[in-house]
Amino acid sequence: MNGILDGARVLLCLFFMIFASWSDFKKREVSNWVWAILAPSAFALTSLQFFLFAPELLHIYALSFAVTSALSLALFYSGAFGGADAKALMCLSLALPSYPTSFPQTYSGFVSPFFPITVFCNAVLLAALSVFYVVVRNYLWKHKTGKRLFEGFEEESVWRKILVFLCGYKVNITQLEKKEHLFPLEDVNENERKLLFVPKYEDRSEVVGRIQKAGHEGKLQNEVWATPGLPLLIFVTVGLIFALVYGDIVWSVLWSALGYS
Repeated sequence: MNGILDGARVLLCLFFMIFASWSDFKKREVSNWVWAILAPSAFALTSLQFFLFAPELLHIYALSFAVTSALSLALFYSGAFGGADAKALMCLSLALPSYPTSFPQTYSGFVSPFFPITVFCNAVLLAALSVFYVVVRNYLWKHKTGKRLFEGFEEESVWRKILVFLCGYKVNITQLEKKEHLFPLEDVNENERKLLFVPKYEDRSEVVGRIQKAGHEGKLQNEVWATPGLPLLIFVTVGLIFALVYGDIVWSVLWSALGYS
């Protein structure tokens, strides 16, 4: 029975997290009904299992939820997390406050006592690794075309250029128009081009329209800066899968770097 409840909680989380990630990727929003179903279902399953098999560990359940909720809210109000990201992590703490006891040991053998923190650490690392793909793509573009990456943006600050370089790459204007998951990292206003610190998700169609118009008028070259803008929720979901199979990537790497194995 204990193993069945562990499996049910994991499957519940995976189902809703994968659906939420797909919704976030396609629409850049997740309906609140996802969390309205996941939260009480997770709470009921986890509470039942703790009461039946480990009532002495109920304080761990409460503490895991409290720590995860505090972290999620802090990240949300600081602007580092979206609403869906914060809700997902809090729901995760209701479903999997600690690593399922009936599951085999993870590959690394290390998981935080508060399992959602392991998922969060994995998600942050995986999101950071996407930078390498962007940097390599920008290098190959410059090597292939021989052009300057920021031609026409000479007046922009170095820091803004670095930020755009690390999270975006050059795409064809037609490609930007057709692929809705691409978001402009530059804008055109009264013949003046400017780089954007963050993509304007809500105003995408307006920005793309201005870029298209400038392109048709010959004021822009064929390629502009854009980002695939992968939602963090996708990395949280992948981080959950890694946490269940491998464990905590960040701490296991640090542990190895310090000479422990």
